Amino acid sequence: MRLYVNIDHVATVRQARRTDEPDPARAAVLAELGGADGITVHLREDRRHIQDRDVDLLVRTIRTPLNLELAAVSDVVELAVGWRPYQATLVPERREEVTTEGGLMLATEQARRDIGRAVERLRGAGIRTSLFIDPEEDAIRASADLGVEAIELHTGEYANTGGEKRAEQLRRLARAAALGRSLGLAVHAGHGLTYLNVGPIAAIQEVEELNIGHSIVSHAIFVGLERAVREMAEVMRRARGGI
Repeated sequence: MRLYVNIDHVATVRQARRTDEPDPARAAVLAELGGADGITVHLREDRRHIQDRDVDLLVRTIRTPLNLELAAVSDVVELAVGWRPYQATLVPERREEVTTEGGLMLATEQARRDIGRAVERLRGAGIRTSLFIDPEEDAIRASADLGVEAIELHTGEYANTGGEKRAEQLRRLARAAALGRSLGLAVHAGHGLTYLNVGPIAAIQEVEELNIGHSIVSHAIFVGLERAVREMAEVMRRARGGI
C-alpha cells in the first residue's frame, strides 16, 4: 500500500501571513525522507493554499510521483497539461467549503460530459487520471465508463462517524473497493483519515493507495514532518498485516 502525503496545509500556514514560509517544496522533501510514496497537492481555483509556483517547483524537484488534485475547469486543466504530473485527480470544488465535502457528482449526462472532456485532455497529455468519488456503485461504474485509470474513494463519512455507523461505512467502502477492482480500476482512498482511524481502511486489500494530509501535518507540528510521515506509514503497514 502506498502513502501519498497531502501538503496543502503547509501552504495554508504560509498563506495565513502571505509570506514565503513554510515552503511546501521543502515539506515534500521531508515527507519523502519519512517514506512517502508520493506527494499530493490540490490547486484550488481560489488559490487558498497551494499556488501555481508551488506546483511548478514540485514537478521539477520531488523524486516521488506528484498527484495533482484539481477541478474539471478548463484553465486549471490546461495548467496541469503543461506541468504533466504523474497523476491528476479530478475533485469537486465549491468556494464556500472549508475542505472537499464529498465525491464528484456523476449522475447527470452534463456532469459526465464535463468530466469526460477533462479526462480526455489529461490522458492525451500522458497524465494518469483518477476521480474522487463517493463509495457508490453508480459512481464507480460511471468512472470506469469514463476511462480513468483509478478512483479515490471518499472516506469522510467513515471518518466522521463512530460505532455501528462507522462499521457500516467501512463495509460500504470495502464493497466499493471490491467493485472498483473488479472493473479494472486502481482503488485509492482518502479524506479525514488519521492515525487513529486509518487502520481498518488500510486493511482493505483492494485499496492500494491512501492520500492523507491534515492529520500528518498536524502531528508534524509536535514531532516534525519526517517522523510524522514515518509513523503514519508504520500504522498503515501494521494494519495491512506487516510485521
